[in-house]
Amino acid sequence: MSRSANTIVGMSGGVDSSVAALLLRDSGEALSGLFMQNWADDDAQDSASAAEGRKPKATGSGDCRAEDDRRDAVAVSGRLGLPIHFRDFSGEYWAGVFEHFVAEYAAGRTPNPDVLCNREIKFKYFLDAARELGADYIATGHYARVDQAGGRFRLLRALDRSKDQSYFLHQLGQAQLSATKFPLGELLKRDVREMAHSAGLPTAAKKDSTGICFIGERDFREFLSRYLPAKQGEIRTPDGQLVGAHPGVFYFTLGQREGLNIGGVRGFEPAPWYVIGKDVVGNVLYVDQGSDSPWLQSRTLWSEAAHWIDGAPPSTRLRCSAQTRYRQSDQECEVRVRDDGTLEVHFDQPQRAVTPGQSLVLYDGEVCLGGAVIAATDAPVPGSTLSTPSLLTTTP
Repeated sequence: MSRSANTIVGMSGGVDSSVAALLLRDSGEALSGLFMQNWADDDAQDSASAAEGRKPKATGSGDCRAEDDRRDAVAVSGRLGLPIHFRDFSGEYWAGVFEHFVAEYAAGRTPNPDVLCNREIKFKYFLDAARELGADYIATGHYARVDQAGGRFRLLRALDRSKDQSYFLHQLGQAQLSATKFPLGELLKRDVREMAHSAGLPTAAKKDSTGICFIGERDFREFLSRYLPAKQGEIRTPDGQLVGAHPGVFYFTLGQREGLNIGGVRGFEPAPWYVIGKDVVGNVLYVDQGSDSPWLQSRTLWSEAAHWIDGAPPSTRLRCSAQTRYRQSDQECEVRVRDDGTLEVHFDQPQRAVTPGQSLVLYDGEVCLGGAVIAATDAPVPGSTLSTPSLLTTTP
């Protein structure tokens, strides 16, 4: 690559990264692309590799469509007249993202690998690779914005709130944001599609990827069972009545309805059942009827140590809005930053199924302040080893 390429755009083989590259090229940016392989999968060897503690063989096949995505990235780069580079980060992904993913599920929590992937891979190893190639900036197809205020870089929500991805980017800091461009931040998704069609990009009609890359279109429980073998246990109600059996508590998350396979139970209404708690040690899954079950409601959560995009919290006590899951509407809250950097968050309104292991992300209007991993809530979940406030340090 000529060192004149000042920006390297991450080419995923999708329409968003394709249009990000198109916009930068048309603006006169000295540009090249880079395709990252973050997961290498071979169904024939996956289980054996897992049993031996090794990462799957790097074949580029499997349900992540890595080869298809690579071909599309090459085709788009050719259409735009851009050079393209390739890097295999599957080993880094295994160590920095996937091992954590499995450990969290084994502990009964529900992790968010997209947050870790952004922090550990796309804005760490990809950024390092771009700099090794002589670039000053990276660009991605994320729906988010970056600006400066008071000499500090800020992460802002995208104009298209339905596609905003700042939730998954809240672990970035000043060093990453100062070297990052988000060309799609001011655009609506429908306009991105139209631009791709107008430019004749081969990804214009390509379906957006959903879910976790290394699981793809496969059944989640079947995939996870390769790393966390099934262990059947009891399903009980809050008062301890036995209503069914489960294949493993770590296959379920709070608020989940699907996959419980609880038929008609004598003495109960024919209403849907929802997961309200997990006893990992006892291998008991707790359920209740009704999506608004009081056992799923909480007003307070406690987090692990928080990450602040500005480098420090705006104050030790603040009013702001929060999301405890992607695409959730703004939830007004009061945040207390504790001496050890963890957070105590009180919501104005009860919150449903706030889940340990997921991310709490804080906002001041359009500005993403940062966030933290949820550790526990005050939801009254019987028998839970996860959502019991008494497991945490007592708060004054």
